[in-house]
Amino acid sequence: MPALSSVFAAGSTEFSSVYVEFGLLLVLLGLLSRIAHRFGFSPVPFYLLGGLALGEGGIVGVDPQGTLLPPLSELGVILLLLLLGLEYSGREIIDHARRQMGPGVVDVVLNAAPGAALGLILGWGLAGAVALGGITYISSSGIVSQVVRDLRWRRNPETGPVVSILVIEDLVMAPYLPILTVILTGTGLIAGLISVGVALAIVAVVLFVAVRRGDKPFFFRSSEPAGLLLVVFGLAVAAAGIAGLLSFSSAVAAFLVGLLLTGEIAEVARRRLDPLRELLAAIFFAYFGLVTEPAALLVMLGPAVLLVVVTVLTKFITGWYASTRVGGGTISRLRAGALLSARGEFSVIIAGLVALNGALPNDFEALVAAYVLMTATLGPVLARYIEPIGWWWDQRPVRSSA
Repeated sequence: MPALSSVFAAGSTEFSSVYVEFGLLLVLLGLLSRIAHRFGFSPVPFYLLGGLALGEGGIVGVDPQGTLLPPLSELGVILLLLLLGLEYSGREIIDHARRQMGPGVVDVVLNAAPGAALGLILGWGLAGAVALGGITYISSSGIVSQVVRDLRWRRNPETGPVVSILVIEDLVMAPYLPILTVILTGTGLIAGLISVGVALAIVAVVLFVAVRRGDKPFFFRSSEPAGLLLVVFGLAVAAAGIAGLLSFSSAVAAFLVGLLLTGEIAEVARRRLDPLRELLAAIFFAYFGLVTEPAALLVMLGPAVLLVVVTVLTKFITGWYASTRVGGGTISRLRAGALLSARGEFSVIIAGLVALNGALPNDFEALVAAYVLMTATLGPVLARYIEPIGWWWDQRPVRSSA
């Protein structure tokens, strides 16, 4: 088979350097993950820092466009949202939304406003305001779930309200991402309304089907994990691709595919896909660091710090209010605020969408990178060390008014 052998030989020569760079990147990310877990932190900021160190303007200067990273990072986004959808059923989504509708509205108003205001102040117009408002609004479900697992907070009173708020935020992303795309691309009003209407209709149909379907059997049984893995992942990737062709969010499409699967099927799919999710999510965050100029990041450090201070405070207000509604004490309210403080995957997804359209200057990506780095680090740290503050507050002597 001379033709086949020549193809392999050519491919081996052409991709050898790419494989070397990719392999070394994975080794570095593995070491960074080990360091992060050793000290009880989320690995997300470590992945971002690793990408910054290796990208153009960093220590090594790797060109991310000449690697395997762009398509793999897209798959990382798809898997992140697919696994997030597998966490919930349609009924749980609706119940969460009903229970925490009030805190959900407070969450939107308090946390989107600072980002939108800064976008306007920096002269980025409507596109910058809408994009930055979404970035400061959405908390990191991935980081929150990791912190809850690490600190064993699953049965804590604040965990339920926090999860409810995260679910509402994820649902808000369904119409938000098409709206942002319309603004970034300058699509006309009629076309924009159609795009957003289609997005809302798709979400409504999927929720309706998910609620009516319940735990009915899927095409594959949980006793066939290999086939189940291929079908579920394939459906998510295909749905993301079709969504992209229809100007719908590929990330939300993957989330909706996960939402349709419940019960034992969803549990088996989560177990099978979780290691792959960890791999591709690490690549996704590293890729965002690779395409960010460290010098530009330093330029935007001041606005990023200001934004972190304001939006961490607003997330604490949101968490305090949500926990109060279920009777949580001071420590529980502070824990809720700390959990919600971290931004991560969706903030980076929004920044990636902006970068893809080229509608905003590179300073926008640098600001988001600095912001996500700080909040993704600060959130887990606050969660780990916030309890003594709550304990001190509850134990402080109260002076008599007499």
